[in-house]
This record gives sequence, structure tokens and C-alpha cells, in this order.
Amino acid sequence: MAERRTPWLPLVLIVSLFFLWGGANNLNDVLIAQFKKAFVLSDFGAGLVQSAFYLGYFLVAMPAGMFMRRFGYKSAVVLGLALYGAGALLFWPAASLAAYDLFLVALFVIASGLAFLETSANPFVTLLGPRETATRRLNLAQAFNPLGSIAGILIGQHFIFTGVERSSAQIAAMSAMQRTAFFESETHAVQWPYLVIGLVVLAWALLILLTRFPAVAGARHAGTATEAGVLRRLLRDRRFVGALFAQFFYVGAQVGVWSYTIRYVQATMPGTTARDAANFLTAGLVCFMVGRFAGAALMKYVAPVRLLLTFAAVNIVLTLFAVFHPGNHGAYALVASSFFMSVMYPTVFALGVEGRNDDERKLGSALLVMTIIGGAVLTALMGAVSDHSTMATAMSVPACCFVIILLFAWRRGR
Repeated sequence: MAERRTPWLPLVLIVSLFFLWGGANNLNDVLIAQFKKAFVLSDFGAGLVQSAFYLGYFLVAMPAGMFMRRFGYKSAVVLGLALYGAGALLFWPAASLAAYDLFLVALFVIASGLAFLETSANPFVTLLGPRETATRRLNLAQAFNPLGSIAGILIGQHFIFTGVERSSAQIAAMSAMQRTAFFESETHAVQWPYLVIGLVVLAWALLILLTRFPAVAGARHAGTATEAGVLRRLLRDRRFVGALFAQFFYVGAQVGVWSYTIRYVQATMPGTTARDAANFLTAGLVCFMVGRFAGAALMKYVAPVRLLLTFAAVNIVLTLFAVFHPGNHGAYALVASSFFMSVMYPTVFALGVEGRNDDERKLGSALLVMTIIGGAVLTALMGAVSDHSTMATAMSVPACCFVIILLFAWRRGR
């Protein structure tokens, strides 16, 4: 079995990928607040950060699955890291030119790399052991993802957020030269953090390239069935299609809550700076990390699908509380919701690929990663709701998403 022969270094390198893409994902939450200030954007305009990012996932996930099917897991990982690093390095010229559209292109390139990483790493982890414990094993591996998320928020909080807040009236009172200097300083704040991230990621790609992986991670697949035939089988399977819908709405809920936590705190607790508001997001990510480890432990005693149903029900209550009780208590409810989101992505993912052959597992993984487009669609929807109503009202969108996840878990539980 591959799990008994896997040397420790390849295993550590694969688990590290969960950390690396966690950092990239949650740095976006900082960028939304930063770009809103640097480019004077609406909530909808700032939400395009997530739209560009998750569009990359959507468009590249299937090519990534086909690439992995042909060239193996290791090749997909190396290419993914190369794209991730290249996208991060693009932040330097984007900041120098103060070009918001170039930032969106850079985020698209990063997300394209992450699509390769997630498409390859998630199914690989489910193969490293008995089928019966695949869901629990993936939850445990995913527990390292929020560590990267926390690191991303801390990087943004201390190295990107400048702590300088200016109201619209204060900006209007500035001279043209002062406004230009202010916007430039806020835009350039992202350059050095992303330069370092890009260089680290490219070094990690080189390390993986030079490391010998077990056969299951590096073997090429000649292809015993056409991609079209495999996809038809998957899309005719109601259980798999249900997992696709559940994952779409879960990612939308998670990304939406995290993307707008800082904005929620600032909107419902006037006078709070972005740097201070980021503490609530950091607390939520800590809850998320604890939830991952707790969820993996609970699955020894509770069926994963039952745990998924229970956690979805709790999160419906918490997000609705944030809608109807904006302010300090609502912010704490959003923080708590991260604990109960923790098991959702890996559990739905594992249920989707459960019992599949190698062809179905690889292309099914790509389809499941494509559903991350929910983060683009529903985050933009939340921004639009906020612009036309309030940020608190926008939290009704993730509440509806958790209803969909509850229905998925209930049907699978039957």
C-alpha cells in the first residue's frame, strides 16, 4: 500500500500545500479591504478580487484534472506552484502601475496555480490509507489549511494594512498631490509581501521537483477511457451532482463570510480600523483550525454526513443572528460560524469521490474544485446586497447557502 511506503518528506511537502493555498486564499480578505481604500471602490467592486480569483479555479480546474490524469500528481503540483509564484510576482508591476485590473490578472494566475494544487492534493490524501477513513484523513490534512489562512491574515494585518484610515471627507479635502501620495502608499504596501511569497513558492516547487515521490503520486496514466465518457458517468450520478451543488454553496458561504468580516465589523461597529477589525477574522480562522482537528476526532464516533448536517444547522442560526443583531454580538456569531464550517469542504469532497475508480477520482476532483466558482458568484452577490442594503443584510446569503448544505447532508444521510 502507498500509505505504508510513503516517505516522510513527500508527505510533509504535500501537507504543506494545504498551508500555502490557505495563505493565498485569506490574503484576499485583506486585499478587499486594502483595495477598497487604495482604489476607492464600492463593496461590489472590491468583491471582484474574489471573482477574479475564483474564476481562475473554475476555468483551470478541468484542464488541471486532465493534466494530472496524463502526467501524474507530482507534475500537477509543480506546475501549480510555478503558476502560484508567477502570479505573486506580478503584484510588483501591478502596484508600480497602480493598475487594479492588473492586480485582478495576477490573482487569476495565482488561482490557476491553486486549481492544480487542490485538484491533485485532495484526492492524493484520500488514497493514502483505507477507504473507510478517507474522509477523516482528508479532514485532518485540511486542518493545516487554516494555519496558512491565519498566516495570510497576519501577513496582511501587519505588513499590508498601514493603519492609516481616511474618511471620504478627509480625502476630498486633500490636495491632488496629497491624494496621489496616499493612494500610492496604500497600493505599494502589497509589493514586498507578495514578492517574498512568490520567491518562497517557487523555491518550494523546485524542492518538490527534486524529491522522489511514491508511485501513486507520480505515475502517468495512459487513459483507459475518454474524458468525455468519464464525465458523462459522473454527471449522471445524482449523488455526485449533489456534492457539486453542496460544494458550490459551501465555498460561496465560506468565502463570503471571511471576505466581508472586516467590512461587517467596520460597518456595524463605527470607528473600528481595518487593522483592528482583522482581529475578528483571525479569531474566526483559529476557530476554523480548531474545528478541523475537532471534526476529525469526532468522526471516529459520529458519521461524517451526520456531523455535516449538524454543523450546517448551527451555522444557519449563527449567520441569521449576524443579520438580525449587527454589531459586536453579530461579529462574534460570524467568528463562531468558522468552527462549524471547518468540516464542510473536505467532507463534501470526500463524499463526492468516495468509491470512485482512478479516472473518476481525478476528473471528479477537478469538477469539485471547479465549484469553487461559488466564491466568486456569491461574494459578488453579497457585495451587491450590501451596496443596496446593509452589510448585515448581506449575511443572509451565506445563511441560505448553509440551508442547501443541510439538505445535501440530509439526503445523503437517508
